[in-house]
Amino acid sequence: MDDVGVILVRGSDVVTMDSHDTVVSDGAVRVEGSLITGVGTWADLRALHPDATVIGNADAIVTPGYINAHQHMTGDRLVHSCIPDAIDSQEAIFGWAVPVHSAHTPDDDELSATLAAVEALTNGITCTVEAGTVANPDRVAMGMLHAGIRGTVGRWGWDVEGVPFGAPTDEVLALQAEMLDRHPTGGLVEAWVTLVGHDLMSDDLLVGASELARNRQTGLTFHISPHRGDAGLYLERTGRRPVVHFHDLGALGPHVLLAHAVHLDEQEVECVLETNTAVASCPWAYLRLAQGFTAGCHPTLFHREARLALGCDAENAGDAVDILRAASLFVGLARDMSMDAFSMTAHDGLALATRRGAEAIGKGNLIGSLEIGKQADLVVHDTSGPQFLPRSTDAVRQLVWASDGRSVRDVIVAGRHVVRDGQCISVDVNSVRAEALDRRDHLLRARG
Repeated sequence: MDDVGVILVRGSDVVTMDSHDTVVSDGAVRVEGSLITGVGTWADLRALHPDATVIGNADAIVTPGYINAHQHMTGDRLVHSCIPDAIDSQEAIFGWAVPVHSAHTPDDDELSATLAAVEALTNGITCTVEAGTVANPDRVAMGMLHAGIRGTVGRWGWDVEGVPFGAPTDEVLALQAEMLDRHPTGGLVEAWVTLVGHDLMSDDLLVGASELARNRQTGLTFHISPHRGDAGLYLERTGRRPVVHFHDLGALGPHVLLAHAVHLDEQEVECVLETNTAVASCPWAYLRLAQGFTAGCHPTLFHREARLALGCDAENAGDAVDILRAASLFVGLARDMSMDAFSMTAHDGLALATRRGAEAIGKGNLIGSLEIGKQADLVVHDTSGPQFLPRSTDAVRQLVWASDGRSVRDVIVAGRHVVRDGQCISVDVNSVRAEALDRRDHLLRARG
């Protein structure tokens, strides 16, 4: 058989994350073009393809690529970890993030997105839902494509008066539609309808955005209720809590991904479940900003089989673009909140990072598990580090509880090898290092 173009990804444990949670010992995944065309034992696949390119080794752990369902790729990225933690979330956003965003040039947006994508890839994240870009979303898409990450991109829209970058409803919706035209569904990076959310969108804008996403068969994402403040605003304005209000407007549904939605009451949880709306949970952000994850509803959503995914958020919040860290934190907090060791396990955390995450963002038929016919998005973990000594009899447990993204050795996205030996090979990071430092200093000076 002709092995030209065939890649075999080998591991001591191939963690497929299929519906049966199959783990193939001394296994391999066959990649041809952008697709997975075989999953089985190393011996069987190697016998069929003796001359194929081999990635991984007999000691590695192979997993599907991880899903990051909420990531700000511009603005805060270029002032990475410069935002103080001894401030509240409002000061972090309006005293730091918004001024930095407003000072960005188009080049800054592309550089920022490129750096965010590189960190994501080197930590095993192969698909990112970008949380919204103020001015230059096309440059963000360029940065993502350059790095080779899969994902979505959006132009932030809001139509309330008296806030920076606002616009009339019709203009916001027209700009959203233009983004969908330029980055259609099916590409490695595609556009989603993307609003800021909170109380920065009129009912007309939300309904119009939801209809646009439905009609174009794409996603809609926006922020809501990371802390208790949103509920108070909506109760004052509409007499209803926000998610109940969205439900009554007919704006929720399987095409909608709510970013955060931490502080929902029982009625709002029922609205999410009834409409099959998805939620992106960013646990490190809520701890970093002291927003009250442990008083929130995300473990309830998990146990009630809501469409739930994990995210890393932004450098005013999550700092590290590492879904394995988010998975272990989510599981640990949920177990502690319930004081029930049976409530969640490492396997549940990895499911949120892979299969359940892909399902939540509407891509479960393409990614999230290692199965024939799916896109070849794979991660190879190096197990030579001390966190894997000795190796556990349960690879998933060791990945989630003992390791993090630093164990990632190789990453493939749509069949393209983008991380080799722990280093991104699609972007020359050293060539942009000086530029990143220069732009950081410029942005901090420009905004005091």
